[in-house]
Amino acid sequence: MDGSEASRRLLRRYLSQEPIDLARAALAIAREEYPDLDEAGYLRLLDKLAEGVQSALPTGASPERVVGRLNTYLFHEMGFAGNQVEYYDPRNSFLNEVLDRRLGIPLTLSLVYMEVGRRCGIRVDGVGFPGHFLCKVQIEGGELVIDPFRRGRLLGLEEIKRRLKAAVGDQVKFDPRLLRAARPREILVRMLQNLRSLYQERNDVPRALSAVDRLLMLAPDNIRGLRERAQLYEQLGGSDAAAADLEKVLQLEPGASDAPALRARVLRLRVASRFLN
Repeated sequence: MDGSEASRRLLRRYLSQEPIDLARAALAIAREEYPDLDEAGYLRLLDKLAEGVQSALPTGASPERVVGRLNTYLFHEMGFAGNQVEYYDPRNSFLNEVLDRRLGIPLTLSLVYMEVGRRCGIRVDGVGFPGHFLCKVQIEGGELVIDPFRRGRLLGLEEIKRRLKAAVGDQVKFDPRLLRAARPREILVRMLQNLRSLYQERNDVPRALSAVDRLLMLAPDNIRGLRERAQLYEQLGGSDAAAADLEKVLQLEPGASDAPALRARVLRLRVASRFLN
C-alpha cells in the first residue's frame, strides 16, 4: 500500500518518544492512507483552533471557563460535530479528515478536543469509556466529563451510569476507574481497532491487515491482535506468518482454552507453507 513504509517509519519514531505526541502519531497513522498528508499544515490548524479559543478568554481563565469556550468555539462557531449519518465511514477515524470535514466519531473528536485544550493551557484527558470515548478535565474539587461527539455535552454521574448500562448491560456496575485517563498508546490502539473493524466489515483484508500490523507495533503482545492478524494472513495465503503469530499466542497464553486447536492449526499452516514453497 502506497505510503506505508514512510508512515510506519514516522509512527515508530513518534512511539519511541515520551510523552507520545498524539497528534503527530495519529497523523502518521493517517499517512498510510494519505501519502501526501501535510503534517505541519494540520498541526498549524490545531494551533489556529487554539488561538480562536484563546482570543475570547482572559489571561489565567479557569479550566471551567476554558471548557465553556472550547465547546462554543469548536462545536458552534467552527461546526465540529459527530458524524451520525455516516458513523462507519473510515474517514471519521483519520485526524486529517476530521480536521478538514469537521466530522468525526467520539475518539477522533476527543483527540481534537484534547489537542486544542492542551494548546490552551489545560490538560484534557481521553477516557476509554465502554462503547463511547469521552474526555475529562480536572477542576478544583472534582472533574468535568465531556462528550465531544455530542458537542461538548457535560455528563453527570447519573447519565454516565445510564450510558454504561446501555453499553454493557447490568453485568458491569459503575466504578470510578472506568473514567481513568487513557494513555496515549491506548488511544492509538483504539483508533487502529476501529479501523480494523471498519475494513473487516468491508472485506478489505489488506487494509484490515495494515491496521492490525500497526496495532501490534503499539502493543506487540496484544493477544487479540495476534489472533486477528493470523486470520488475516491466512486469508491472504501467508501460512508462515500466520503460524508465527499463533505460536506467539501460545507462548503468551499457554493455558488458552483453545490451545490444542491452535497447535493443530499451526501444524497445518507449517505443512501448507512447505507445499507452497
